[in-house]
Amino acid sequence: MQQHQLKPRKGSTKTGKRKGIGDTYGGKGNKGQKARVGGRSKYGAGFEGGQTPIIRRLPKLGGFINVNRNAYQAVNLGDLENFEGEVNALTLKKAGLIRKANQPVKILSFGKLTQKLNIKVDAASASAVAAIEKAGGKLELIAKKAKPVKGEKATK
Repeated sequence: MQQHQLKPRKGSTKTGKRKGIGDTYGGKGNKGQKARVGGRSKYGAGFEGGQTPIIRRLPKLGGFINVNRNAYQAVNLGDLENFEGEVNALTLKKAGLIRKANQPVKILSFGKLTQKLNIKVDAASASAVAAIEKAGGKLELIAKKAKPVKGEKATK
């Protein structure tokens, strides 16, 4: 077989529509904006016939995100009932109660605590502190290093 004998497979090629040539409508259909000269060229993909397009009806930004926010991982008192001795971020991570051991943890007072525990976390609600002390436990709040404010240098 030689190069001049090569042909595409049957059905793999198709002749394009020859607009503006031949019959009455020239491949443009019957009337309407798309049949006119320059039709659709001045109306882009978002044009909705004069109605305010959805891209302009939707809000531009998704709201305010505070970059200095302290996102605490919440742990309920009732979840601490199965622990013994000391409870900290690493033991909570191993138990599967929090996702990351290096992010701050806050104890909330949902549930009952009957065991005497030594708890070391970043924050706790006032009612959780009262419940821990009532059970005979001890709560130690760990002071994390504060993030420097934008524009200021971090102190060592």
